[in-house]
Amino acid sequence: MQGDDAELTVAVRAAQSGDETAFRTVYRTVHPRLLGYVRTLVGEGDAEDVASEAWLQISRDLERFTGDADRFRGWAARIARNRALDHIRMRGRRPAIGGDESELAARAADADTAGEALEALGTGRTLALIAQLPQDQAEAVVLRVVVGLDAKSAAGVLGKRPGAVRTAAHRGLRRLAELVTAGPGGPPATGAGQDRRAGGANVSSGVTQLRARTQKDM
Repeated sequence: MQGDDAELTVAVRAAQSGDETAFRTVYRTVHPRLLGYVRTLVGEGDAEDVASEAWLQISRDLERFTGDADRFRGWAARIARNRALDHIRMRGRRPAIGGDESELAARAADADTAGEALEALGTGRTLALIAQLPQDQAEAVVLRVVVGLDAKSAAGVLGKRPGAVRTAAHRGLRRLAELVTAGPGGPPATGAGQDRRAGGANVSSGVTQLRARTQKDM
């Protein structure tokens, strides 16, 4: 277990015993990435409210949780997703990430996805580009890269097989690389290349490294 995960595990267990300082530590550690996931589902305007509802349930049910840091992140993400879907049903609209769900291959991808997309693109820009992906790919990428779940935990959140999540995340990261590297003369796919900036060469270089990492199993 990595140091950060060990610290989060300790904080979760202390929070379960009623330690308010530990709960604040858990919140500060998990909330930013959880909010990023909720944002891809309900949009910027409603994300804070939905995340707050999720944390109310997390705090209420925390005593019944069992597991380590990774299981906690998956558990919290599942609660957040349920609250987001309830919100979407209440509003009568589709998830903010949109797109048609693509068919996943029955066989899992040969490689898992890389965890370096945020470093390569920057958090805000990454989430904006993720919004252009098909829904299954967007959720898989956010859970794997933003929330930091492994394939098994992400599959538990989405109710899918780990291999299907790996495939969706792999395809999503490849598509993100295409969106970033597509220049003005590139293929006009789903708004690709609209966010290029003066530093685009550096970003493209980062995505080239990211695409190479998608060929490796995490």
